[in-house]
Amino acid sequence: MLQYAKDMDQHDQMRTFKSEFYLPENQIYMDGNSLGLMSKRSEKTLTQLMSSWREKGIDGWTEGEEPWFTYPEKLSERVAKVVGARGNEVMVTGSITVNIHQMLSTLFHPTPERSVIVVDELNFPSDIYAVESHLKLRGLDPFVSMRKVKSEDGYTLTLEAIEETLTDDVAILMLPSVLYRSGQLLDLKKITEMAHAKGILVGFDLAHSAGAVPHQLHNDEVDFAIWCHYKYMNSGPGGTGGLFIHERHHHELPGLAGWFGSDKSKQFDMSHAFSKAEGAGAYQIGTPNLFSTAPLSGSVELFEEAGMDAIRNKSLALTQYLRDLVKMQLNDFGFTDVTPIADEARGGHIALAHPEAARICKALKHANVVPDFRAPDIIRLAPISFYSSFMDVWEMVQRLKKIMEEESYKTFTNERNVVA
Repeated sequence: MLQYAKDMDQHDQMRTFKSEFYLPENQIYMDGNSLGLMSKRSEKTLTQLMSSWREKGIDGWTEGEEPWFTYPEKLSERVAKVVGARGNEVMVTGSITVNIHQMLSTLFHPTPERSVIVVDELNFPSDIYAVESHLKLRGLDPFVSMRKVKSEDGYTLTLEAIEETLTDDVAILMLPSVLYRSGQLLDLKKITEMAHAKGILVGFDLAHSAGAVPHQLHNDEVDFAIWCHYKYMNSGPGGTGGLFIHERHHHELPGLAGWFGSDKSKQFDMSHAFSKAEGAGAYQIGTPNLFSTAPLSGSVELFEEAGMDAIRNKSLALTQYLRDLVKMQLNDFGFTDVTPIADEARGGHIALAHPEAARICKALKHANVVPDFRAPDIIRLAPISFYSSFMDVWEMVQRLKKIMEEESYKTFTNERNVVA
């Protein structure tokens, strides 16, 4: 297994990208599914934007190589290729939660017959909070108008369970593309077809797949999607998010209208009559957070050079190698691999369940490995195609094996830190 890692690294066509990132010395970083590392390209594009502010002041909005006024639109056309969308269907804007509110405000038209939004019981809490609060704002009772897809095992969802919830009173189905705890990748195309056959709109939260898994949002006829860029797409903490709205919905006025959703040619007419922009740009709200957006421009360069297919192929190989090592070398220590086995059902990380997960994660941090803990018992490990090697995976498992053999994790409390 060690020789396999050496051979894979030697023939890895993406190995040169590792030098593009700032890697903490002697540290094995396995938390790129929560926050990606900084790339030198991102640092450069952020520095360039700061320079344009320093040198041009307010004229930076319209002058220079990258005028700020159209910066998000031009960047969005590039990001669209990463998620399989047309350039006018994607907007780099807001955050996941803000964009959920925008998409529901725009596309959710409840009637006495259809007023239910279907989510799932395993979803990230923020998505649930957003749906609950949105329903309340519409005068609807979340206990009646929000329905959760049930999980049979507490880790994954089945197509059958999803379909059971899609009754005649459902208006919108909103699910994660990858379940954050288990790493299960859902079949977006099948789910969309299933819902559309019943007249239901479909949206996906791509937080744990954007930049790790190739998507075809336009061709799969997904109605809307939202995501962040600070995980696999390495845009930095709090980086500006993204939204997709299929072009067949572009006639819809934004439910939350704002200054930057205006037609660019009329935005400074100062009319109180809202002139909607064409395409996904209409669903921006306020002035773009340019310092939170600029790092993404540099990061996208790397995606353009590598290609999503190469990124996905290496990711699948890394995660398969990781789970093989866990099975062979950690089989006696009580770990349960809860990530689906099939490539087509696996996102970019492996999730290991263990009753001592919190203290094991602390022990890993002490051993210079950065994992990710999710309550109550999940250790998430995400080798990233751009900057993780197969030898990194090997070494990480050896350190984990030593922790378990020596029981050094028992010196730590089995409670999560404030930020897990």
